[in-house]
Amino acid sequence: MVAHAYTVAFEGVDARMVEAQCAVTPGMPAFSVVGLPDKAVSESRDRVRGALSTLHIALPSKRITVNLSPADLPKEGSHFDLPIALALLAELEILPKDAVAQSVALGELSLDGDLVPVIGALPAAMAAAAENRTLVCPSASGAEAAWVGGCEVIGAKGLLDVIQHMTGRTPLPPCEPGEVTQGTVTSDMRDVKGQERAKRALEIAAAGRHHVLMVGTPGSGKSMLAARLPGILPPLTPAEALETSMVHSLSGLIEAGGISRHRPFREPHHTASMAAIVGGGRTAKPGEISLAHNGVLFMDEFPEFPRTVLETLRQPIETGEVMVARANAHVKYPCRFMLVAAANPCKCGYLSDPARACSRAPVCGEDYMGRISGPLMDRFDLRVDVPPVAFRDLDLPSSGATSADIAARVANARNIQAERFKDQPEMWQNADLEGALLDQTVALGEPARALITQAADRFGLSARGYHRVLRVARTIADLDAAETLTRDHVAEALSYRLPKSAT
Repeated sequence: MVAHAYTVAFEGVDARMVEAQCAVTPGMPAFSVVGLPDKAVSESRDRVRGALSTLHIALPSKRITVNLSPADLPKEGSHFDLPIALALLAELEILPKDAVAQSVALGELSLDGDLVPVIGALPAAMAAAAENRTLVCPSASGAEAAWVGGCEVIGAKGLLDVIQHMTGRTPLPPCEPGEVTQGTVTSDMRDVKGQERAKRALEIAAAGRHHVLMVGTPGSGKSMLAARLPGILPPLTPAEALETSMVHSLSGLIEAGGISRHRPFREPHHTASMAAIVGGGRTAKPGEISLAHNGVLFMDEFPEFPRTVLETLRQPIETGEVMVARANAHVKYPCRFMLVAAANPCKCGYLSDPARACSRAPVCGEDYMGRISGPLMDRFDLRVDVPPVAFRDLDLPSSGATSADIAARVANARNIQAERFKDQPEMWQNADLEGALLDQTVALGEPARALITQAADRFGLSARGYHRVLRVARTIADLDAAETLTRDHVAEALSYRLPKSAT
């Protein structure tokens, strides 16, 4: 007879069901694992053997074969230890085969039989719920997996606890979900002296999830503004929190099983590789753009990133997902993020200051900003200059709206969009508007249409740029709680799109 246990293999954020089949047959003593395992899975036999030896369970002097089906699906990770051990114990009639077959197991075994927490408990619970099975996992991963409704999650500290639970000697209670963390914001937008235009641009961007490029001299406050952006963003909705947490679960970023309602804010260094930004590596792990899903990706010193890295952002910005293709993996990750980029105007940073600019000005500015290709630049909805703040202004008291005031306006605008897109599950914010719904949502009056048509003809707006201006104008109108777009809304949207000399 063959015993069956079940676990999962990860393909992006999706978890595919894997059947661990164990057979003990006459022959030379051996323990083999087949079914396209990677090195970590192949080593499971030694960890399982050591854990069983600690529990004083002797393996028979026969041939033990474990097949991970489907055999053509790559198996990666140490979480296959527990299902392999359960299938073997069921085949040895130590565990009831029915109890093992009715569960989905994942967990890494230490040599003393303890269960080590593993990544991916949340998507694994989703897969177990779809199969109407119980999830058995390390207790440290149980609080994370318990967030999935409709799935009983059993967390165990070691293999002995699992054996006693499945044999009915000491049943384990179901795990409880971890805490919901809201996140704390310690920086306030009011701390930024001056830069009212940049603050307004970030407010518009936060309200409609638009991409922003800030250009200014060193020390003008670009990074300071970006650091305060999370304070004006609304918390994640329950659906967004679950979706974002699934990506973070695969990267081991969920702490103590808690799910955060705080939007991700990722700020990779400009020396980051393409695999780190977009995703990849040997096992095609999610990159920074996926870890920033439903949040903010802040890329400081934007032109300093390698050209190949910047160009790979073009498709994810448009589609909201990225396909990571490798020789042994082909996976898709969500990446609906808001890109906030900051750059100096030139290599020395003082292009606009004749007294401090280098001898190559203004050519150095053209060369430096030329590292950002036209197609990528066209994808920024708002482009804002961040001039240096005068020293006398630094001594003035803080003024302007606080982060809480701006966050309230942003939340109202997003509520308007949520009502607008309630029958469009593929759309979330104004940045997602396209096609017939874009035309319907941003119906322009004659003065507004004449203005944007004149600007498009004079400054050569691309079709993408034209549509992005309309989306930004729609967001500005939402911030004003206006149902109809006016000429003023379109004019403000154009001011963030056209060259500085035109505005």
